[in-house]
Amino acid sequence: MTEKSKFLQGQLLLDAGGLSGSFFARTVVLICQHDAEGAFGLVINRATEKKFSEVVTSDLPETLKDHPLFVGGPVQPAAMSYLHSDAFLPDANVMTGLSLGHSLEELLDLGGDFSPTRKLKTFAGYSGWAPGQLENEMKRNAWLTHPATLDLVFDPEPEKLWQKILRGKGWKYRLLAEMPDDPSVN
Repeated sequence: MTEKSKFLQGQLLLDAGGLSGSFFARTVVLICQHDAEGAFGLVINRATEKKFSEVVTSDLPETLKDHPLFVGGPVQPAAMSYLHSDAFLPDANVMTGLSLGHSLEELLDLGGDFSPTRKLKTFAGYSGWAPGQLENEMKRNAWLTHPATLDLVFDPEPEKLWQKILRGKGWKYRLLAEMPDDPSVN
């Protein structure tokens, strides 16, 4: 195994069924950065009821005002991050065609530029792991991995994404996807 391959940047983590009752129950987390210093990810399937304009008081371009806000994770809930993609994105820093940003000024620039192929997702908070923490969780089988794609990151039905990916992984995972939130009501 190469040094690079042991890290999960550009992969999706899915609750493997053992995170019930925690913040991460039934989540899909995109790992944006992962190295020996730790990992940074964003939950891509948990939208809030809020629009971006409800939490950011800056003068926003129209394209950003009604943009849904997602909960990226339990760490620093006031921290803002965003993922963006476009037909040509030479400086992509998460995976091919996908970049992570944290600067409001850069986000406002993106929102002000017209691009019919741009996709954007905004987040409050993030998911973070200390050095070795994510690796230990992987050894305990807390997470399943799945290759990230732009279609999955920007899925039009994020609330169904966990089940959708699991159903595609075979019968064992299909059972997990179909299980009720509270198995005692089964």
